[in-house]
Parts: sequence; C-alpha cells; structure tokens
Amino acid sequence: MNSRIKSIAVKSMLVGWAALGLIAASGCQSNYAGQTLPSAYFLKDDIQYFAKGPQHKLHREAAALQAARAEEMTRR
Repeated sequence: MNSRIKSIAVKSMLVGWAALGLIAASGCQSNYAGQTLPSAYFLKDDIQYFAKGPQHKLHREAAALQAARAEEMTRR
C-alpha cells in the first residue's frame, strides 16, 4: 500500500513538472505590470526599422510658437 501511494505521488509530480515545462516553453508574449515581455523566440523575429525622425518631438509646435513670438515682436 505504501509503495502504491509513493508511485502515485511520483507520477503526479512528474505530470506537474511536465505541465510546468510545457507552459514555460510555449513562447507566448505576456503582459506583466504594463510591460509587454518578449516571447521565447524574440531573437528569431523580423527586424523592425523605424526611420529616424526629428530630435525634438514637438518640432511643429515649437516652430508655431517661435513664429507667433516673432509676429508678436513685429507688432510692438
């Protein structure tokens, strides 16, 4: 009886470890605390290229403000 309980415990432990291994090796992207974490295959993914943009992210707004200031100075 005691060996039967041990064999059941060993089998259930092996099934648990196998399930955990399958979950860990699935390679899914996950979202944790607002971060999108990469899959296990992120090194094999296609490379994305984003063209270099302006250094100042609000360059249109800055140009509009500068034009408005220049116009205000000419009115004075």
